[in-house]
Order: sequence, then structure tokens, then C-alpha cells
Amino acid sequence: MRQGHFDDDHEIFREATRRFFCNEIAPHAEAWRAQGQVDREVYRKAGEQGLLCMFLDPAYGGAGVEDFRYEQIVMEENFRHGDAGLFLHLHSRLVAPYIAVLGTEEQKQRFLPACVRGETILGIAMTETGAGSDLAGMRCRAEDRGDHYLLNGQKTYISNGIIGDLFVVAARTDPTVPRQIGLFLVERGMEGFSRGRRLKKMGLDAQDTAELFFDNVRVPKANVLGDPKRGFYYLMQFLAEERLLGACTYVANAQVAFDITFDFIRERRMFGQTVADFQVNRFKMADMRTELDVAQVFVDTCVRRHNAGQLTADMAARAKLFASEVEGRVLDECVQLHGGAGYMEEYPISRMYRNARVSRIFAGSSEVMREIIARSIGLDPRKKSAGPGGGKAS
Repeated sequence: MRQGHFDDDHEIFREATRRFFCNEIAPHAEAWRAQGQVDREVYRKAGEQGLLCMFLDPAYGGAGVEDFRYEQIVMEENFRHGDAGLFLHLHSRLVAPYIAVLGTEEQKQRFLPACVRGETILGIAMTETGAGSDLAGMRCRAEDRGDHYLLNGQKTYISNGIIGDLFVVAARTDPTVPRQIGLFLVERGMEGFSRGRRLKKMGLDAQDTAELFFDNVRVPKANVLGDPKRGFYYLMQFLAEERLLGACTYVANAQVAFDITFDFIRERRMFGQTVADFQVNRFKMADMRTELDVAQVFVDTCVRRHNAGQLTADMAARAKLFASEVEGRVLDECVQLHGGAGYMEEYPISRMYRNARVSRIFAGSSEVMREIIARSIGLDPRKKSAGPGGGKAS
């Protein structure tokens, strides 16, 4: 189904990437899940392998490879041979672009080379209690004090919250204007910046998720990203790629679950035949195979559109919505086909099921994605007098 999406260079890269995950990630994954975070050293190893921030210009240590398919390969191989809790894609393609696109030359020279080497681990802090998808409800604030901003507030559910060194923090710069938000680079060790406990989650055990606290943190003007009044629009600008990243991982996780289940039901026997011999189970596998193929083709199309600079916010929302919903259905069915074994932690499918549940929540819930899509086809109650043309394919 993916004929023509990858070329020979991509496949050579995939083989090298697979070896990295098999040799450097898989042997440590169980220990990382037990301790609740990956070792920092893995980022340095990924940097040495050239897997971090590949899109960056060689002037900052990157490979200058903007083809998103390479990042897609890294994510697919991680979900198959590494661990879902290792968020290299968050570091490389979710956070680093903020600095690469919005940063000054001085900021790029100061921060990006260490990010490419894996010495500086990145995170982004948007979510607050009561302000997730609704960024206008943000309460974290930054007050202009002349040569610096004074940052106060807290963030929650922050990935890489414990091991992260540099965070893009969103904060309101005018309490009277809900959408006037600035983006600030907050560094490990800044006075007044602290981390809460590592949060215990349903899944993604090796991903360190934490609360971040800002108590009169003096953020120098040299650490402000772009215009401190336009942060809301910057966040909207980068959300399409974030949702595409998610869609790639959701399909990857579901595909691995399908493959594991395919092997399991052909070996597991009951009533004198394999589980796969029952017509109902064959039909379930046929349905899942069809949904996975449709999801993969759509996500691959979005990747190519992204490479061409043509990925729209509503198309990314459709990819995120469909991929995450397919992942949820596939993982649920795969657990069912495993029977009692699917409920046991010793079987990977149990852990994968737990990991998948958050896909329909973070980076914008499925309900928010549906709202974005509905508005894009002309179903927007804010524009009752909208003209014809809604619902057309893009």
C-alpha cells in the first residue's frame, strides 16, 4: 500500500535506524519503564547517530534534510523496536522548529547545536490545569520589566518535564487580552524555575511527564521567541505539524499491534483449531487491515503535502482524528483477540493498549479535531451567513 512513498535512500536510512533502536533502545526499555523516564544518555546517542533535528541547517549542526519522511521512519522504527515513551519526535520536530523558525540568529547559534547533539533536551509548556485545548484560558503570565520578563504560574502534563533542559513556555503578556501570549525560552537552572513530581500515568511509562513551576523567573529579553504579543498565532502555526507527528505514531502503534496479534492468533489454539481459523476473527482482522491501510495512505499523503508546504490545519486535524480513532479501535480489538493474555502486563499488547488511550486526548482531543473539521467545511455557528462551498475536499 505504500509503494512510491519511500525511495531507496529512505530504506537505507530505515535499516540503519532500525539497528540503532534494536541495539541502543530495546535492551533498556523495560528498565526505563520501571524508573519512569529514559536515560539522558540516549539523546546523546541519537545525536551521534544523526537522528535529532535532521531538518536543521548544517550551520547549526543539522543535516539540512527537510524531508519529513525521514522523521516518519524514526517514529515508525521507535514504535516497532524501541519504546513509545521515548519522545525523540517531540524534541526534534515539535519543539526545535519553534527556535529554528522564530528564533534570532543569536538564539539559534546559542541553543540549536546542543539540541542536535542531544546535550540539551527540549520540551514545550502550554498546558495548564483548566487550560488545555483552550489556550485563551491560560493563566501563566509574563510581565515586561524592561530588560527582562517576570514569569509566574505553573504548567502541567509536560512531556520531558524531568529530563528536559530547555522549555518553550507560553504565557500571557497582557492579562486583559486573552489571546495575547508570548513564548519564552526557560532554561534549566534559572532561579525560580522548579519541577514538581513525576506524574503517574495510565501509559507511556518511560515518558517523564511533570508539573513545572515558575516563581518570579527572570527571563531575559534575549530568551523571548518572536513577538511576545503573537504567541497564540505562533502556536496555531506549528500545531499542524504536531498533529501530523501524532498521526504518524498512532498508525505506527496500531500497525505493530496488528502484526503482534496476527502472529498470536495463528499460534493460539482453542477447540481444536487456531484462533485465526474462526471466521469471526478472520473478519475482524480483515476489517482492521482495511482501516489501517486507509489510515496509512491518508497519513502518507499528509506527509507529502507537508513536504510541499501544502498541509492545512484542517487536513492535519482529519489525520490526527482518523489515525487516533483507528488506533483505538485496533488496539481494543487486538487485546480482545489475545483473550486473557491481552490483560497481562507481560504481553506487549497490554502496554500498547494503555499507551494508545492518550492519543485521542493530547495535541487536541478528538472532540476539538471534529470542531476544527466541522468549521472547515462551513459548519461554523459563529458564521451563520457563510456562503456555499462548504464540505469540499481539500
